[in-house]
Amino acid sequence: MQVRGRVLSVASECVPLVKTGGLADVVGALPAALAPLGWEMRVLMPAYRALRARLSGLHEVWEEAELFGGRGVVFQGDLDGVPVMLLDAPHLYDREGGPYSGPAGDWGDNAQRFAALSWVGARMARDGVEGWKADILHAHDWQAGFAPAYLAYGGSGGVGSVITVHNIAFQGWASAGMIEALRLPREAFHPGALEYYGGLSSLKSGLVTADRVTTVSPTYATELLRPAFGMGLEGVIAARGADVSGILNGVDTAVWSPEAEPLPYSVKAMKGKAANRAALCDEFGLTLPEGPLAIVVSRLTDQKGIDLLPAVVPDFIGAGGALLVLGSGDPALEGAMRGLEARFPGKVAVRIGYDEALSHRMFAGADAVLVPSRFEPCGLTQMYGLRYGTVPVVAAVGGLADTVIHASPAALAAGVATGVQFHPTDAIAFGQALRQLCGLYADGRLWAKVQANAMRHPVGWETSAAAYAALYEGLVG
Repeated sequence: MQVRGRVLSVASECVPLVKTGGLADVVGALPAALAPLGWEMRVLMPAYRALRARLSGLHEVWEEAELFGGRGVVFQGDLDGVPVMLLDAPHLYDREGGPYSGPAGDWGDNAQRFAALSWVGARMARDGVEGWKADILHAHDWQAGFAPAYLAYGGSGGVGSVITVHNIAFQGWASAGMIEALRLPREAFHPGALEYYGGLSSLKSGLVTADRVTTVSPTYATELLRPAFGMGLEGVIAARGADVSGILNGVDTAVWSPEAEPLPYSVKAMKGKAANRAALCDEFGLTLPEGPLAIVVSRLTDQKGIDLLPAVVPDFIGAGGALLVLGSGDPALEGAMRGLEARFPGKVAVRIGYDEALSHRMFAGADAVLVPSRFEPCGLTQMYGLRYGTVPVVAAVGGLADTVIHASPAALAAGVATGVQFHPTDAIAFGQALRQLCGLYADGRLWAKVQANAMRHPVGWETSAAAYAALYEGLVG
């Protein structure tokens, strides 16, 4: 296929190499999703210690002698199926711990670490490497937020720029005194450009300098205009006007597939769902419930609405339901989940931590997945639920509102409902949603229809990839 354009994607995470959240899933999926549309995408990310050991077979394509305190080298190749460029700068990335923090908390030089990633991304996009020249630089979240700024202030070389906001809550703060050290122009330090509440924000820097701004769902793009969601950047988003758009994420439907599970099933043959349900209850030591078996697969934080569960679970159990929880996070919320397990033995079970294989078994065997988030830029959990016929019960925010069709009387009459939404995100509305879930489950015919609708709902990357391709084409044109 003829190449329509080339994109350098700059990010801190990428599945299957490094993942702490949904950002990695998006960055890892986009190259393959865009390829059939004629867009060639390569990913630039840091060579963290875990990745540095896997650099054999990749070849050197770029060198920066002085990169924020030491030498940086970019290695290019195919790593676990991803066309990737790894920025190897041991003084910045060769550390024990995660991408952003170590045993003592966040790395104190995160501003320099990710400014370095952004700097190299901007230079490589502008100058090209080994005959490969980007038409578009696509920056993801605060970790790559300085990349569009470096293009804007250093000369774009005809390269268009896009920044995608995956979660505006994380903004990449740095002190004003670092502006020269971060290779940014002092004259741009004012509220209309780089200055942010007396300091610097890499995310704001990207928002004000990128040619286009995207968020990971249309509703989130609208929510960011409000202080409750914009978190200090709502004015910046509003100022960009029509340059801001929302493009939903997708999921890898080959990886997340009920047909590919050990006890397979499909929308046309649902018998395997019941077998998975029984196996899941057995694995967790639950009695098979008469009502819906619900799951929570989530970080255990207030943002995810986990603090609402103790208020609503007792009535849900009383109505015949059961609950399985997989996740970790706030120690107080972990304790609250343990408390529910102790209070309702055989009806509630909890696993603290995360296990990818177990999460697949949970989606395959559960009847419903609960996602009571207070804000959710896009969310993938509800999409996994749709894919598996595990009916989502979601707060009507962000991408949750965009992907789940509420079982309203009109939607049920039209035969299009795929789940249950509730608003506002509080215990009263959540409890009412669970009562509606139990009512739907009790009507076997109606339940089967909602399950089938959910499984037929498109959750792959095709539509979203086409939207990104159209955005890129608009910039190149």
